[in-house]
Amino acid sequence: MKKRQYDIDMCSGSLADKILLFALPLMASSLLQLLFNAADVVVVGRFAGKEALAAVGSNTSLINLMVNLFVGLSVGANVVIARDLGAGRQEEAHRSVCTTVALALASGLGLMVFGVVMVRQLLELMRSPADVIDLASVYLRIYFCGMPANMLYNFGAAILRAKGDTRRPLYFLTIAGVANVVLNLFFVIVCHLDVAGVGLATIISQYISAILVLYCLMGEEGPLRLSIKELRLEGTVIKRILRVGLPAGFQGIVFSLSNVVIQSSINSFDSAALVAGSSTSSNIEGFVYAAMNAFYQTALTFTGQNYGAGECKRVDKVLLYCIGFSTVTGLVLGNLAYVFGRPLAAVYAPGEEDVIDFAVRRLACIAAPYFICGIMDTFVGVLRGLGHSVVPMIASLVGACGFRLLWVATIFQTHRTPEALYISYPISWVLTALFHCIFFLFVRRVAYAKAARRELVPG
Repeated sequence: MKKRQYDIDMCSGSLADKILLFALPLMASSLLQLLFNAADVVVVGRFAGKEALAAVGSNTSLINLMVNLFVGLSVGANVVIARDLGAGRQEEAHRSVCTTVALALASGLGLMVFGVVMVRQLLELMRSPADVIDLASVYLRIYFCGMPANMLYNFGAAILRAKGDTRRPLYFLTIAGVANVVLNLFFVIVCHLDVAGVGLATIISQYISAILVLYCLMGEEGPLRLSIKELRLEGTVIKRILRVGLPAGFQGIVFSLSNVVIQSSINSFDSAALVAGSSTSSNIEGFVYAAMNAFYQTALTFTGQNYGAGECKRVDKVLLYCIGFSTVTGLVLGNLAYVFGRPLAAVYAPGEEDVIDFAVRRLACIAAPYFICGIMDTFVGVLRGLGHSVVPMIASLVGACGFRLLWVATIFQTHRTPEALYISYPISWVLTALFHCIFFLFVRRVAYAKAARRELVPG
């Protein structure tokens, strides 16, 4: 059938080419999604000043803290549907699709209400600078109005990835990304809406991508076909999704919480230039991370399908290939980001030499060793694909959040410089990656023994 052209057979044949065929469109999708926020930051930095730039750019860690729990649930949905497809459980996969979309809608509406009501209090808890907090509040309230679309797209794309389709989500984001850039320029330059304008452009583009992915699912054939009449929160499916997704989401919250602590410490310097420089660097780093993260998503889905089909030897190969590809990607892009840090930062803050200097100082500490984070995440993807999501959550609690909080409470108090904060990132990646590696070797033996006896637990 025509629509099968988007599928990838993950459980037979060569792996390296299929991993790249899956990962490259996913990488492009992730990079394009980042352009939503990058376009906001670039336009507002060029046409609205450094205070507006800080207001938009410094919200990333808070936004991630709010949405990561639910993005983790989309990871759980991806694993559940991938394993059902790998094991040939067609009816279970269809029920999971309908429940996943219903869960996305409920999550998005809940986040929207909470975010709009609580945004000012959250920014005050983060010690947002006085010259930034009003603008940041405006941007965030508008941004949270787009949460239903944000969730629907992420959950919908997770469903398509479960069967190997990473190309159509890329097409949808391309359309939405072009709309976002055009609307940014219109609202900021023509309408002079500044921070409010970039927020409106972002949520409109998010609703475009959400509508496209829903239309795609409704036109699917087979178990992934979405029927609006069948949307319901089915308890048994939610339990399966939560088994993987809740620890994954909680892990995302843990990472974001530690980043919020770091952002609050940066805010404590009470320097708009430092906040803007750190936000600029964070946006540049985000492109490196998104490129590496494609191999985490690939490891997750390929592991889910192959483990569901009992192909454990292929799971080992998936891990090795994804670690290799992720490491090369992180080494190349991370070091390029550092080497060309000044011209890249100047795109966000032209003529703001103090902002550019602060951005380059952060890139030196975080971008160059970023490949370690990619290795860490690949182990997480395989573990979650095997259905063991609690293990990486515990490792992250100890290696990332706990370590960074301890670092801020001790080292930073005696060495109060931005670099003293930034260096905690690569150290925490090394520690957490070691945890994941050790846990994987333990989990591997138990999980593969179950697969050999055909004792796979659904989801």
